[in-house]
Amino acid sequence: MKRSMLIQLRIERARNLLYTLAEKHRGVQHPAVIKQSMILDDLINQYNKEGTQKKAD
Repeated sequence: MKRSMLIQLRIERARNLLYTLAEKHRGVQHPAVIKQSMILDDLINQYNKEGTQKKAD
């Protein structure tokens, strides 16, 4: 499986967990929600970096 596809799957899982945590903690200010949001941001940045590198090749 391509690396970009793996990252996409990880993004979807991270996004679903973020929604679950936000619902559980009734908002986005809880530390667990903020931490998960940061994890999701990192994955999205990785995905975008992969796309930029492919265009440069």
